[in-house]
Amino acid sequence: MTPEFVIGFARQAIELTLLISLPMLGVGLVVGVFISIIQAATQLQEMTLSIIPKIISIFLVLLISFPWIMDKMITFTRELLLNLPNYIR
Repeated sequence: MTPEFVIGFARQAIELTLLISLPMLGVGLVVGVFISIIQAATQLQEMTLSIIPKIISIFLVLLISFPWIMDKMITFTRELLLNLPNYIR
């Protein structure tokens, strides 16, 4: 294994992790900003008003995007396991 291979493999794993987490993080950000604007406009500074909608929206996005996430993870793992003999050399 060369250092370039290890760096490339780590880069690919980090990119996959970011790609998989992007839908949940994006929806959490949008809902958080929207709730913050509403709280600033109404001057309601209750913590549960910002946390509960984020948790619910992130959970819903996770349920919707779960098949896509599993497909990406299975593809990555399958390629890793199929190429394992090549990596050992």
